[in-house]
Amino acid sequence: MAANPSRTDAETATQSTQAFATSLQLSSDDEARVLDILSASPALTVDDASTAKQTHPSMVHAGCQISRLIFGENCLLDDSTIEQAVSVSWSQTCWQSPRCVIQPTTSLQVSQALKIITFLRIPFSIRSGGHSPNPGHSGLESGFLVDLSKLNSMTISEDRKTFSVGPGVRWGQVYEFLDPYDVTAVGGRIPHVGVGGLLLGGGLSFWTGEYGLATDNVASFEVVLADGSILNANARERSDLFWALKGGGPNFGIVTRFDVHTIPVKNIWFQLNIHSLEQAPLLLEAYAAWQQSPDNKGSVAMIISQTSITLGLIYSQPTEKPETFAPFYDITPLKTVVPPNISTVKALSKMTGALAPAAPRHDYRAASSKIDAELYQSVYAAWKAEATKVHETTGATSTFVLSHIPKNVIDIGNANGGNAMGLEPIPQQWWTTLIDWEHAKDDEAARGIAIATTAKWKELGMASGSYLPFIYMNDASRDQDPLGSYPAANVERLREVAAKYDNLGVFQMLQNDGFLLSKVGG
Repeated sequence: MAANPSRTDAETATQSTQAFATSLQLSSDDEARVLDILSASPALTVDDASTAKQTHPSMVHAGCQISRLIFGENCLLDDSTIEQAVSVSWSQTCWQSPRCVIQPTTSLQVSQALKIITFLRIPFSIRSGGHSPNPGHSGLESGFLVDLSKLNSMTISEDRKTFSVGPGVRWGQVYEFLDPYDVTAVGGRIPHVGVGGLLLGGGLSFWTGEYGLATDNVASFEVVLADGSILNANARERSDLFWALKGGGPNFGIVTRFDVHTIPVKNIWFQLNIHSLEQAPLLLEAYAAWQQSPDNKGSVAMIISQTSITLGLIYSQPTEKPETFAPFYDITPLKTVVPPNISTVKALSKMTGALAPAAPRHDYRAASSKIDAELYQSVYAAWKAEATKVHETTGATSTFVLSHIPKNVIDIGNANGGNAMGLEPIPQQWWTTLIDWEHAKDDEAARGIAIATTAKWKELGMASGSYLPFIYMNDASRDQDPLGSYPAANVERLREVAAKYDNLGVFQMLQNDGFLLSKVGG
């Protein structure tokens, strides 16, 4: 007599749930409690959750119950505590309402969380520092928010050449930690930016010209895969995954530790001036002239706002008036906020931290081009007109910022095993803006400033032969496609790596949003 199909399905589901519960590495009592939670879920009495095509609400509920059992108070279930955790995200555009917030403290707990997510097919988002202003990239409605803020350990090797850092640490904390050891790291220019997102997206630093992108200074990644496996990826082990994580974003697993090369920089030279907007054409011309300098130790932070221009000149060694900044010296500022001085990376970080915007809603956007002073000035004029118009109707403020990428940056990346970005080996600039505004009703208008400006970069850049299609992930807005701006061969290789290490497509199908390979070209 033929076997009862429903009986067979039920037995299969029971075997699968037992294997899942065992894989969580719990005590026998807690394992039994997990099975009790699963047996009470109506979705799991019908079929095996891991093969279900859609997430059943009861699976999310069961996942939260299991998470509270495993993680205790590090699984947030109450509305008030969830709201408090969500509001840590920098921009109100990202304040959403997950069903529960998991705050793992170890790689094993991240593994357990991903096993729950994968088995029960629970939608999820991952948050490191929460500095992305893109809705859904580090938050979601109804599913799991995996908040990495408690993965915040830091250690340094005996020879001080490598330090290990968790994804929940912020860059200001890194500089504080490394200061007594007389070294620093190639990391974020703003101290409250999180370590994890910056390193996976590329990572611009004041020291990028000399030492490369932050991601190209990672020696090894500890990664937790969708199936819960915990492994290392570096130049010797899983070099394909190592390459993909450098600029490939959140497509392969959750990184729980970064082993990063330190750099021998502590005492530095810098100054900070304020200039009038009337000097913008002169300063943009000076910026392009500075970009021709062969000295990669200098960095220029030039932030053009709608009221003034902040000009920071930073040099990675203690010195007297660096010659590389000569194009700027004859442009008289309105005010010298910080006179030329010898100070430390730690002091510079504290200074940049004081420049945080006050408005609650934010957006970025990215574009790139070759070095071209005339193009800079033309796009600036278009940006200024658009920003002024939108400010008058919404109060939104905006900035115009260039970042210099000398050819040395690409050379260092290639020497360190390459990265996923496939940058053209020429000097270039990456433009971004920070738009700040108050009210959700003005979202579209405020974001329109940057959308119009990137269109102008493309229009005028193509006309002059200076346009570059590359979009820097860490400055990209929600509707941009940074992965799609990488060379086609690199995108195909990224897809192969993702399929190899996440063969169920968990990070493509269950991850709520982000710059995902599944969205490239979409």
